[in-house]
Amino acid sequence: MKILIVINDAPYGTEKAYNALRLAMTLVSEHEEVEPLIFLMADAVGCAIPNQLTPKGYYNIETMLKFVIENGVPVRACGGCLLARGFEKIELIPGVKRSTMLEFTEWNVDADKIISF
Repeated sequence: MKILIVINDAPYGTEKAYNALRLAMTLVSEHEEVEPLIFLMADAVGCAIPNQLTPKGYYNIETMLKFVIENGVPVRACGGCLLARGFEKIELIPGVKRSTMLEFTEWNVDADKIISF
């Protein structure tokens, strides 16, 4: 089963990205039969910026993203959203790929479930 997880909020400020990645991490760890896909849109493209420094004891979105990527989860960042925020030349966390609305549309069509945060 393919589950598309769409994240729309910035990495910090709300806990939406955190909760979306907690879900993805649990799916990877507990459900081998599930294929999670993660698409970062709007302010969530900021989740893909490397070298995030958070206070000790505070969750780190970069660390969470690296975990899911290392476990085979495809992660895409909306190219138009990156461009709109001036991030078009910023290097992304290794494993996060710049994407398009066409790929996002295809992921939506192919997904068995879509969860939006």
